[in-house]
Amino acid sequence: MTLLARDEADIVDAQIAFHLHAGVDFVIATDNRSQDATSEILERYEAQGFLHLIHEPGEDLRQSEWVTRMAQLAATDFGADWVINADADEFWWPRASNLKDVFAVVPERYGVVRAAWRIFVPRPDDDQHFAERMTLRLCSPPYHDHPFATHSNSAHRAAPDVRIGRGNHEAFADGLLPLRGWFPIEIFHFPLRSLEQCRRKYVTQFLALERNPDKGTPGQIAEAYRAYLAGRLDDFYAPLVVPDDELARGLADGVFTIDTRLRDALRALSYGETAGMLQFAPPPQGKPTLAFSRPDVADQALFAAETSIIPESDLAQSLGARIGDLEARIDCMERSGLARIKSALPRGRA
Repeated sequence: MTLLARDEADIVDAQIAFHLHAGVDFVIATDNRSQDATSEILERYEAQGFLHLIHEPGEDLRQSEWVTRMAQLAATDFGADWVINADADEFWWPRASNLKDVFAVVPERYGVVRAAWRIFVPRPDDDQHFAERMTLRLCSPPYHDHPFATHSNSAHRAAPDVRIGRGNHEAFADGLLPLRGWFPIEIFHFPLRSLEQCRRKYVTQFLALERNPDKGTPGQIAEAYRAYLAGRLDDFYAPLVVPDDELARGLADGVFTIDTRLRDALRALSYGETAGMLQFAPPPQGKPTLAFSRPDVADQALFAAETSIIPESDLAQSLGARIGDLEARIDCMERSGLARIKSALPRGRA
């Protein structure tokens, strides 16, 4: 697994421990200028032999470049067969017995597998570990520029020439044919967890993207930053939190569902708690210990319904580049045709 992190101490220990117990053999992590305990957590896993750490001092959030570097290292230096490109707020939950079993059944001709985001929303902050507090999942997130928008990310066969697209949504290399329309992994996504984390996330990202303007700034990041500058970040964050008086109504209307799978898994992996932070240990001898239940027919149907918008976005991604190329060729033909017509017309005399 590759992991890009900055100031994610509230979640990164659980994230790494979970994936090592779920079938990931090794982690390549990039720490980008963390000011909290993120670096110390990553260094602990490095000292235990589970992680290779890169310190990235860049201030311009060149995510695609940094993740591509890690994904290529996985192939060239660390003997990877498959690579998961994850963020610290993502937990890749296999819809099979473990992650290894998912990748083992992928036909040889395919090199990219999709994983579907499942968005967990913030609840009132009571100083508990995020997984204890955030068991409320959004059933049908929107697919547009919103803090809780859904998407898919890609895992891929290791390749020394792989390139990772922005947001880890796409992986490109010669021979990496994507297997579209199948989502054998859920990504439990916790994009916002507290007001303080919201401040770190959006202010840091906005300032970094300002230094890298060719990447563009998503509207939600710009909106949060404007609210921060105006002293109104609370007004941006508060409507995203689901209070107790909205919980029952949202559950009854099918907007939310209670999903305790990650909470229960982390409870099984933790060995104590310090200052509201659960403590985790890597698996003994690097062997995965988590066992995941295979979904039944009812769960499969519900999963298909709740993720139905993702294949549409996936299709748009696959066709987008071809459409853009076709439009450029048509524009070129039209301009060249107009130039030929003009050259064929008799020129006026002075």
